[in-house]
Amino acid sequence: VQLVESGGGLVQTGGSLRLSCAASGIIFGTTVMGWYRQAPGKQRELVASITSSGTTNYADFVKGRFTISRDNAKNTVSLQMNSLKPDDTAVYYCNLKRLMDYWGQGTQVTVSS
Repeated sequence: VQLVESGGGLVQTGGSLRLSCAASGIIFGTTVMGWYRQAPGKQRELVASITSSGTTNYADFVKGRFTISRDNAKNTVSLQMNSLKPDDTAVYYCNLKRLMDYWGQGTQVTVSS
């Protein structure tokens, strides 16, 4: 299983970014996909997840600002991030769950004040 993320970068407070993750090596439609993040000195935390049928779950700190989506035909999952805050600065990781956890390499998101 391979997960390749893209879309991180530097943005000002209030700006937007879109992260994407492409999966290979697995039957994508049977998986739960998610985005996690880890800030320096903090534990990795769940940002959002989406099941194969499209049921979503969001951390309270991103509700109303972030939207997770998936395209089972293209084996991709995306995270649209709006109204970004400096506290959103972290390395964002794509996660795939099927019998075990698989992780992408991470992509840096930096929000300047």
